[in-house]
Amino acid sequence: MATKRISDEPAYVLHRYDWSETSLILEVFTRHHGRMALVAKGVKRPSSSFRPILLPLQPLHLAFGGEAEIKTLKAAEWQGGHVMPTGDALMSGYYLNELLMLLLAREDPHPQLFDVYATVVQIIASEHGEVLEAALRAFELLLLREIGLLPLLDSQTMTLLALHPEARYSLVPEGGLRQANATDRNSLSGAQWTALQQALGERVPLTTVLRACAEVASALKPQLRTLLNYHCGVPSLRTRQMMIDLQSL
Repeated sequence: MATKRISDEPAYVLHRYDWSETSLILEVFTRHHGRMALVAKGVKRPSSSFRPILLPLQPLHLAFGGEAEIKTLKAAEWQGGHVMPTGDALMSGYYLNELLMLLLAREDPHPQLFDVYATVVQIIASEHGEVLEAALRAFELLLLREIGLLPLLDSQTMTLLALHPEARYSLVPEGGLRQANATDRNSLSGAQWTALQQALGERVPLTTVLRACAEVASALKPQLRTLLNYHCGVPSLRTRQMMIDLQSL
């Protein structure tokens, strides 16, 4: 059987593992083939042309082939566009990568999500503070929607009752969107949830979702964090804990 070869595929490196003294296993997010595993042979040699290219959060075009689950990297070209993020932006990028590693199945294409990821990586490389937080919340919402784990945000999940604009509602892992009670410290109004749902319905939603998230980012963050941890099957993501540890120093 002829070896299938893919060329000029837009991609980002999500994670790298040592495979041998000279080679790496790469987890990559590609536009047309989803999350994939590639072996990069000889990449750790000082003479390798791949060595300065195969970095996280950098736009690449890759060529790879093979019939096994782990394909073989044939070529890689850096597409430029932005410098490597640093500080909080770098940790935020690693956080996006961890979400994709935990929530996306192998070789399940999500081209629209890839485009959102590429744009958010550009944002976090150049922005800080409130814009960065809004971009992360927007990505979380769009990721959850893409993989079918986000309930409709303009009705109560269990009853399908419409949201009252002035009432407060919370998003919880096992119950979806429900009316907030006295113990819910973080909640949004019905009008705010409805605005998020309307933004998600746009044909190119990132800009409108980002704008809607900017107004509610602080209350939205813990609710999405709990929901994502639940679906990832972990009490806390590694990158979140690393950020907490660094801030404590």
